[in-house]
Amino acid sequence: MAKIIEEVSRTFSEYLLIPRLSRVEHKTGNVSLRAPVAKYRPDEEESRFSLNIPFVSASMQSVSGAEMAIALARLGGLAFIYCSQSIEAQVAMIGRVKSHKAGFVPSDSNLRPDATLADAVALRKRKGHSTIPITDDGGMHGVFLGILTDKDYWEFDDDLSRPVSEFMTARDNVILARVGVTLHEANMKLRQCKKECLPILDANGRLHSLVFKKDYVDHMSNPDQLLDKEKRFAVGAGINTHDYKERVPALVEAGADVLCIDASDGYSEFQKEAALWIRERYGSSVAIGGGNIIHSDAFRYLAEEARLDFVKVGIGGGSICITREQKGIGRGQASALMAVAAERGKYFKETGVYVPICSDGGLSNDTQIIIALAMGADFVMMGRYFAMTNESPTPRVSIGGRVYKPYWGEGSNRARNWQRYNQNDSDTGLKFEEGVDAYVPVVGNVKDVLDVTVSKIRATMCNMGSLTVKEFADNAVLTRISEQSFVEGGTSNVLSLEKDIPRNV
Repeated sequence: MAKIIEEVSRTFSEYLLIPRLSRVEHKTGNVSLRAPVAKYRPDEEESRFSLNIPFVSASMQSVSGAEMAIALARLGGLAFIYCSQSIEAQVAMIGRVKSHKAGFVPSDSNLRPDATLADAVALRKRKGHSTIPITDDGGMHGVFLGILTDKDYWEFDDDLSRPVSEFMTARDNVILARVGVTLHEANMKLRQCKKECLPILDANGRLHSLVFKKDYVDHMSNPDQLLDKEKRFAVGAGINTHDYKERVPALVEAGADVLCIDASDGYSEFQKEAALWIRERYGSSVAIGGGNIIHSDAFRYLAEEARLDFVKVGIGGGSICITREQKGIGRGQASALMAVAAERGKYFKETGVYVPICSDGGLSNDTQIIIALAMGADFVMMGRYFAMTNESPTPRVSIGGRVYKPYWGEGSNRARNWQRYNQNDSDTGLKFEEGVDAYVPVVGNVKDVLDVTVSKIRATMCNMGSLTVKEFADNAVLTRISEQSFVEGGTSNVLSLEKDIPRNV
């Protein structure tokens, strides 16, 4: 007969934290939110790949495009570019992220000297770049002849049929640097010469890259930026267990830093085979995650046999996921996370290897994010949270006077992501849906939303006498709450300006 787990399946909203002693050093400015992504041993300095803030965006069509990845990396987090698209399209998104901020930026907007001003205007509108290097062959590494910016011409007054060579600043009048110059030296040269862009040339006069003042300003304004070894933004990529032999090499070549096998149920030999194939070919050069799981046996399988770097926890807890309704599979996110975290602790004692855990789903507010970290999650993955921001890839729509964005699950017919749910052997559509198609209100920029959440986490960690995420989980004391405790925690016996008093009063 079926085995019954007597423990009730619980959610984050059923718990509160009990404060610990706050000492004089427990100030928000001293708190570190760095979180490991790749497994490691305590005798190592730290994980070979870590986040600067414990946030990643879900590998979903309505969440994680190139713009989201850039915004998150700028703040210290990571986006997983969705895999439910062609390999070429996913690789192009990775490329956009990698070329956006690199210190030394390869130029993807170049023209020949005989190209017309109309060509330059069209290229600027298509690429979004106002600075266009002019090379002999129009390639990114051609012989450098000059540079054209939008300050060199008047789009609506100049003759757009004339060649760019008549408008560009010729090489002899351009401030240049040679390959081998450090980024600091390049930035100082920009400062001394009061320029916005510095072309870097090789010994043969060919264009190598560009250094921009705006990148320096951007970096100084966002000190937690998550960068790779080449000073480019870090980015993750979702993969499936069907075409990984073709997809993974292309993603790694494009510069993906972290790969995550995207599946609704990760306790499978399919994930093991995919993970071991990747590990055999790329070793530890790329971090590999998988899931999703909800119990200890699955953690052991993915950590030991599949040799994953991190494991995602959560089935059916997402705001647009209906797997529990459709298949009766799942577990309350708090119970699932605590069970996996406990097994992770046992595994660590036995092997000396720490395997990070990502809590995915079931997070409807900032408090629940805090509880997830307290229960042992090293970082959290979210969909709806990021889908509501301006940087998500879906268009804004007006409904009843409010602005919304479309948000749909990867298990919906709209996503056509049959690979994630393993319902068919060919791309003929889902037999039944495990996600819904919905709308979410637009709440602003990723930075503005995350700044509030991060401030709450830092303040709570100080209340808990903790300065790191790991220390926070180790120090956490939680209490279960009753329904009346939940009610008591809200406002009572007062008139709320937001809820009770009409705006025209």
